[in-house]
Amino acid sequence: MPTYVLVAEDDRKQAELIRRYLAHDGHEVSVVHDGRTALREATRRPPDLLVLDWMLPGLDGLEVCRRLRGAGELPILMLTARSTEDDLLRGLDLGADDYMTKPFRPRELVARIRTLLRRSRPSAGPAAVSPAAPESPAVLTVGGLTVNAAQHQVFVHDRPVNCTPGEFRILSAMAASPDRVFTRSQLLDCLTDHGRPVSGRTVDVHILNLRKKIETSPRRPQHLLTVHGIGYKLTGGDHGA
Repeated sequence: MPTYVLVAEDDRKQAELIRRYLAHDGHEVSVVHDGRTALREATRRPPDLLVLDWMLPGLDGLEVCRRLRGAGELPILMLTARSTEDDLLRGLDLGADDYMTKPFRPRELVARIRTLLRRSRPSAGPAAVSPAAPESPAVLTVGGLTVNAAQHQVFVHDRPVNCTPGEFRILSAMAASPDRVFTRSQLLDCLTDHGRPVSGRTVDVHILNLRKKIETSPRRPQHLLTVHGIGYKLTGGDHGA
């Protein structure tokens, strides 16, 4: 049975190009051109994946993403002409699973969608780094950082920290193995427990956002550290105030 992809893009030529490429790849595709229609259609008939343009008329893509994310775990790939760090953080913070900046190559978009769809299907593949592994304790403590997996809570010295689902999974995986160096591929795998990386940049943006939440000085992190040429590790110590 073909997967169903909903495309929300106000540029009609761009939308038609995406539709043709996805249909050629074997997907069933519907196209809408404004945010309110995207929200209505995604609620009426939930797609397997939503391709969502940021700058939609009526209701922008960020608001559509926020409302849909509050209702479930629909995979969302955001399209945006914005490329600053803060813009990308906003999209991922609201729950987008991946993003592509315009202009983009349609074949790369199709490849990203294939991988996101694979990730959305549960798998027990041995390569995955799952923060929910049975042997992991329910409460993880690294220095002043506490991750409560059962209650989906994070605290820094008893101060609650709000994390997106993606951030929580990354932090849980790293807190389960303090001082272990995780590659970007391993961290991106742990976001959905399956598949190869979509974009190492997606992990980088999650890490930047986490540093803003748990570090005293995000630009000079002491705990969520970059290991150049490899990835990241989480160390103990005195986390943010």
